[in-house]
Amino acid sequence: MAEKKEKKKEKKKKVEEPQYYSSATNLPTYNYRVYHMKPMEKILYFALAFVVGAAVGYLFYGGIGKDEFGEPTTLTRILNLLIPSVVGLLAGKLFIPVRRKAITSKRQKELGRQFRDMLDALTTSLGAGKNVNDSFFSVYEDLKVQYDSDAFILKELEVIISGIHNNVDIEEVLEDFGKRSANDDILSFANVFRISYRKGGNIKDIIRNTHSILSDKMEIAEDIETLVTSNKMEQNIMIGMPIMLIAVIKMMSPEFAANFVKPTGILSTTVSLAIFVVAYFIGKAVLDIKL
Repeated sequence: MAEKKEKKKEKKKKVEEPQYYSSATNLPTYNYRVYHMKPMEKILYFALAFVVGAAVGYLFYGGIGKDEFGEPTTLTRILNLLIPSVVGLLAGKLFIPVRRKAITSKRQKELGRQFRDMLDALTTSLGAGKNVNDSFFSVYEDLKVQYDSDAFILKELEVIISGIHNNVDIEEVLEDFGKRSANDDILSFANVFRISYRKGGNIKDIIRNTHSILSDKMEIAEDIETLVTSNKMEQNIMIGMPIMLIAVIKMMSPEFAANFVKPTGILSTTVSLAIFVVAYFIGKAVLDIKL
């Protein structure tokens, strides 16, 4: 029984992945699978979500508990503070992981585009007759002109070049890059490169084919993204429609809006919001096309 309890406790403890690892040459390497917000960044996002959530909570549920003459009571004042605060706290708590996931996804996509450019430059360099090591040096110099110094691919090339200078097998460095990238294409390239490089395969053709496949895949993904952009925009507009509608009703017709704070109004509003939220997440899942 004691062993089962310990196992359950271990399962409950979620070991969070670090943001950085150390390479074989002790350089910090970025973990693209996760994104850890800085304390101030987390506070700002939480505060933003709290303010929006509290405002929405007050808009939909403000004014509950008025007397028969429509005058606010002590209960009304308490609920006007309590409900927006609870909704704001829930919004802040839910928004942080959503925002973290969005930033992580954005960085992974950015890395994929930069990796494609690296393969393009690497193919050109190998086609000019340079060996693999010299080609990576050349690619680094070429991409320094194209990207800022803090670009992901430049940092990864610095790790690769550091490994070459310190006699670390380049295929090991690439394999580590592939595992950290959370990108199946980069990991597949690293695995193919490792097998071919040690067995005397045609590295130039492998890199050219990988670049061609990756470019085609990204073009297809961009075409699909373009097709669903209008639908995503419509979905974003629909998020604000209930809020705008209730706000207009409360401003234009306070008498009618008083029905929202009655028991039937509260029930119908809550049910409608629940349906709306479920529909939003279903639509988001449908439009989130992964290739």
